[in-house]
Amino acid sequence: MKVFASVLAFALVAAVPAFAQRPGGHPAAPPAHGPAAYHGTPHVQEDHRNYSDKDGHPNAPHVDKGNKWVGHDTGRDDPHYHLDHPFEHGHFTGGFGPDHRWRLGGGGPGRFWFGGFYFSVAPYDAGFCDGWLWDQDEIIIYDDPDHPGWYLAYNVRLGTYAHVEYLGA
Repeated sequence: MKVFASVLAFALVAAVPAFAQRPGGHPAAPPAHGPAAYHGTPHVQEDHRNYSDKDGHPNAPHVDKGNKWVGHDTGRDDPHYHLDHPFEHGHFTGGFGPDHRWRLGGGGPGRFWFGGFYFSVAPYDAGFCDGWLWDQDEIIIYDDPDHPGWYLAYNVRLGTYAHVEYLGA
């Protein structure tokens, strides 16, 4: 009986990190693909928009159940993501989607890096990155079909994302 209790206690202790990965105790499931181009009526961005669509969801753009990109509904003409020179520093070629996880190597919203690639978070999205661990979080890069020159960086630990611009290698 002591062996069973010991094994059970060990299993419970080993499972704790999995429940600590996301608010609500659910581990983040990375999306299989980025969002589709938005074809609905654009949502007007507000300075204090609430992204918490359900109890326990973060108040930041996030991915729900690995497939619904909550907050990516402003359409192509959102002035917050306008760039005068899209892809000014070239295109990111390191790989997209869940098969390409990147561990952040340092920096902050203004300039961060991984794998020899450099990015910057969109100024409008910088506040959504407050909880990012810039020297250890894993992110996944997706193409943004609505905002030329921007990519979406999905934080695996938090399940949230932000628009990022590629600054070069």
